[in-house]
Amino acid sequence: MDRRLFGLGAVASLAVAGCGSRRQVSRFKIYDGPEVTSVVVNKGARKVYLLHGDDILREYKMDLGFAPQGAKQIEGDGKTPEGLYRIDRRNPNSSYHLSLGISYPNAEDRAQARAMGKPPGGQIFIHGEPNNPKARKRAARVSDWTAGCIAVSNEEIEEIYAMVKDGTPIALRA
Repeated sequence: MDRRLFGLGAVASLAVAGCGSRRQVSRFKIYDGPEVTSVVVNKGARKVYLLHGDDILREYKMDLGFAPQGAKQIEGDGKTPEGLYRIDRRNPNSSYHLSLGISYPNAEDRAQARAMGKPPGGQIFIHGEPNNPKARKRAARVSDWTAGCIAVSNEEIEEIYAMVKDGTPIALRA
């Protein structure tokens, strides 16, 4: 086959393949700045801080559980935990855009709930907005709409997801 004919055919194929395709922006960002050595959640200020040592790298506004006052004690109480935990998992297929898991409940949380005769709950995450359109509209209308998680915007969770590694300590404070 003539090289020119082959080259023209290849160019034409690529041009046709490119027609009608939309440029998709990946939700998986790349971060190459200073390591995030800890995450601090200040429930009262409604802020999430990503730190490198004592330096604040990023700060985000957040929403909490539907009953934000006090520490989470049992499943279904609508509270966001307080205490020291770790980021222990990530979910790229979350119902909330992206999410990072928090190691709640720890042994102390389980013992406290057991003493009350109740389960401690779990599945606490830092996450983005709901993927479900109806849930997203509701979340946009109210603050503190989660069941105990920490919610930020989709753009913010993309950045947090890229910056925070599994095992990073997280302090959740009143």
